[in-house]
This record gives sequence, C-alpha cells and structure tokens, in this order.
Amino acid sequence: MYTDTDRCVRAVQSKDARFDGWFFTAVLTTRIYCRPSCPAVPPKVGNMSFLPSAAACQQAGFRACKRCRPDTSPGSPEWNARADAVARAMRLIQDGVVDREGVPGLATRLGYSTRQVERQLNAELGAGPLALARAQRAQTARLLIETSELPMADVAFAAGFSSIRTFNDTVREVFALSPSELRTRGGKAHRDTPRIPGTISLRLPYRSPLNPDNLFGHLAATAVPGVEEWRAGAYRRTLRLPYGTGVVALSPRPDHIGCQLALTDLRDLTLAISRCRRLLDLDADPEAIDEQLRADPLLAPLVDKAPGRRVPRTVDAAEFAVRAVLGQQVSTAAARTHAARLVVAHGEPVADPDPAGGLTHLFPSPQALAGLDPESLALPRSRRTTLTTLVAALADGSLPLGIDSDWELARARLGELPGFGPWTTEVIAMRALGDPDAFLPSDLGVRRAARGLGLPSTPAALTARAAGWRPWRAYAVQYLWATEDHAINHLPV
Repeated sequence: MYTDTDRCVRAVQSKDARFDGWFFTAVLTTRIYCRPSCPAVPPKVGNMSFLPSAAACQQAGFRACKRCRPDTSPGSPEWNARADAVARAMRLIQDGVVDREGVPGLATRLGYSTRQVERQLNAELGAGPLALARAQRAQTARLLIETSELPMADVAFAAGFSSIRTFNDTVREVFALSPSELRTRGGKAHRDTPRIPGTISLRLPYRSPLNPDNLFGHLAATAVPGVEEWRAGAYRRTLRLPYGTGVVALSPRPDHIGCQLALTDLRDLTLAISRCRRLLDLDADPEAIDEQLRADPLLAPLVDKAPGRRVPRTVDAAEFAVRAVLGQQVSTAAARTHAARLVVAHGEPVADPDPAGGLTHLFPSPQALAGLDPESLALPRSRRTTLTTLVAALADGSLPLGIDSDWELARARLGELPGFGPWTTEVIAMRALGDPDAFLPSDLGVRRAARGLGLPSTPAALTARAAGWRPWRAYAVQYLWATEDHAINHLPV
C-alpha cells in the first residue's frame, strides 16, 4: 500500500488508525517516522515519504516518534493473510528465528538461498532480514525497559543483542533516548500496573473493532485442564518456548489486550509475544474482512450485529493437530477429557506463578507422545491409529506444521494420513496454520447456521456460495458458528 501516495496521504491527514502497521510515514524535515494515526499535526505533503516497515525507516536514518510510538503499532495484516515466501519469512522473523538461527537458518526453513531471501525482503519491505530482526529487538528492548526493573545488561541480552554497546547504540538511534532516559520517560505508567511478582505486564494493540466473545469464549470452552484456564477475567495457559517455559494471562480490554507473561528465560519474550498475538489473531484487518463478508446480503446481518470477530488460533500447531484428532466426532467436553488424560500422563510439569492458579503442565510434545501405548487410549481403534500415525509424523519431522508451513502442501500431507478427512484438515489449516481462507462446509454447526440463514446447506452448494467470501472464509465460519447458543460464543463470566 505504501506505494499509493494519495491513499497514504489521506490516511495520515485523517489520522486513520486502521492503517497503523500497513505503512509508516517518514518526515523528511524532522527525520522521524510515525504511524498514520499520529496525534501530531500532519506534515506538509511534500515532506512525507512512505515506507513499508519500521526497519526500512530505521535503515534510512529516521527515528521513532515519541508521541505515537510507531514501533508499538499492530503488525501488518499481510503476513498472516499470505502464504508466499515473504509472508512466511516475516512470520519466522517475528518468531525470533533470525536471532536464534541467523539468516542461513531462516533461508533453510524457507527452502531458498540467503541471497534470494535478502532480495525478496528488500524488494517488498525495504530492509533485509537482519534489519527487520534488529527493529524487532529494539521493540523488545523498549518493552523490557518500560515494563520491568531489570538491569540494562539483562535487558540487552534478553532482547537478543549480542553486546551492551550494540544495545545502547540501537536504542539511542531508534528512539533518540538513552535506555535510562527511556525508562524514566515512558516506563512509570507501565510499571505501576498491578501484576503478579515476577511477571511482565504488556499491552497488545489491535485494529478495532475486536469482538472478544467468540475469541475468548472458544479458548475458554475448549481449555485443557492443567494447560489452560479462564480465571479472574483472563485466559491463562502454559507455553513451551525455545529457551524455557512460560505462563501467560490474556484479558480483553476496550482498546488493547492485557498481557501478563512469566518466563523462565527472558530471551523468549519476543517469541512469546508473537505467539500470543497469533493466538488471538491481533494483526487482522477487521474492516477489510467485514466489508468483504457484508457483500453477501444473507451474511451481512451477522456481521453488522457483532463486527470484528477473530479466528481463535493456537500457540503450538502440533499441539492443536493432536487436539483436533481427539475432538473428532465427540463433544467439546469429551475432547477436553481425552486431552487432559494425555497431559497428566505425558505432559511436562510446570509451576504456576500465581499461587491461586490451576496451571500444572505443558501440553505433551510429539516426541513425548511418540512412545505412548495405543491400548492406553480410551478411543475407538481407528482413532488410535489416526493419533499415533499423526504423532509419529510430527515427531520425526515428516509432517512439519508451523508458522512457516506451506498451507497447501501441509493440507496434502495431512490428507495422506489415515483418518484425516476434509473437516480435520481444514480446522488444522484454520487454527494451527493460520490460513484465513480455510473453510468447513461439512461442519454440522456451519450447516445448521447456513440453513437458518437461507444459505445452501449441502457442502458442495455452500462451498460454491462461499466463493464470494474469499479470501476470508475462516472468518465467515466464525460468524456462522456464532448463531448457535454454545459456550464457545460467549465471553466467560
């Protein structure tokens, strides 16, 4: 979008927050960059330049605006709506792959050479993977500086910097303040927020509107005991992370998502934030999605009644795939029971930082489940075969599921496994892989809702009608599911 100058100028002059994260405004006279909704008086049109990423702005010598804090804007919705190499690369960079594995590791995961990855990212984002990762490190550093009392040396290494000198230089260059000045200027309000000792409190931004009912209702209604819970107005769960473990509490607020993180290793902070944003689909563009769905006159009343529905996703694609198999042809309560038994038998114990909390385990990894005895599963024999085959494929790497997965290739590989029909494959594509166009025309709830609205209710006919909803059919499913009086559609009390 940043190449459409007229559209960008209109967004800046109207301070349109819908475009925050889509592009950044670099002001040539002041050498600062802003989000489109910056509250400052807009600069003259001739003094504006538009860039596609914060990294591109920083690389061009611009510093972040102190008023609108553009580094804290929601991420571009493009990276979760596309399946090409650039989008997959951006999801991996947000997940901290460059910090952990370097650019060669990023290229290997994508199946390209480092030169190809550099070229594609520079062409579309105006910055290469190292610059993009550096911008993300700067954002993480700011969060730690403002929300914790950690010594600056600990902040530097937790944010992914290789030296304190690099940390100091980057913070000064990006924010035009030293780390200590940044803590004094911006951190007091965040540190005064009540929280459990040992946790980091953050605000996760999103584009309005956001309807929390089905988002948090779904997560709470399907929560696996010991791994997830709804308590005191927050969805809480355990996290398996590269350097350690974590516990997160996420609570809906009028203009942000409250996030409290307890991590055993602060180097996991960037990744934990990325996974929480992905879990709640916070980088979606609800205006664009709802506008497309409203074009169908039979779907429009559902959208108008409760706009801004998100797709509840997952923090671990392999975990969700296992849970999808456990949920085949059984009730929500039965699926939770089956998953809870696996957790008790094979999950890794963790300590809940909240003494009143009920989180006890990580969901078992594929490797931990690879040796389970099929006879110990209280499932039909065919479902045991489906589960053990899936776990074996996940454990040996022959079925890679993750944020960097090729959606169509993953569908094809899932379809080759015994017991994987269209419903299981598509629900994994929707919630684990993040495909915004995944569709469940055979789902009983979807068919009942379609019939009640006067839409075709047979899978083939509904699929044909849903062609007009593309590429947002996964969101249409959320609106259709919401017509039923089920716990997944209600924010827990």
